[in-house]
Amino acid sequence: QVQLVESGGGLVQAGGSLRLSCAASGPTYYRFVMGWFRQAPGKERALVAAISWSGGSTYYADSVKGRFTISRDNAKNTVYLQMNSLKPEDTAVYVCAAGPETGGPTMFRTDNWGQGTQVTVSS
Repeated sequence: QVQLVESGGGLVQAGGSLRLSCAASGPTYYRFVMGWFRQAPGKERALVAAISWSGGSTYYADSVKGRFTISRDNAKNTVYLQMNSLKPEDTAVYVCAAGPETGGPTMFRTDNWGQGTQVTVSS
């Protein structure tokens, strides 16, 4: 079991930046794929970015490619999501998830979820 706690959300103007953090605890964290999902009002939860346990492979949804960067520091048990050039449509609750790899370095079973952090981008 891995516990996940997100931080770094907030209100920002369009074009601005935020960095989300996800602090993990648990004996097997470092072997897990980590990802960030988001859920906007009235929409389904969607994967935004994922990173392999080594940090060597990453995945991004098309909507955030070139603007968001996922990274991890296994020594600090933390995963980050750097969000630049934010748009109003990025407004959502961002949730961190972790789990064992399934079928590829950034594909994983979402066994563990954080509580989420709100990101609001004003126009």
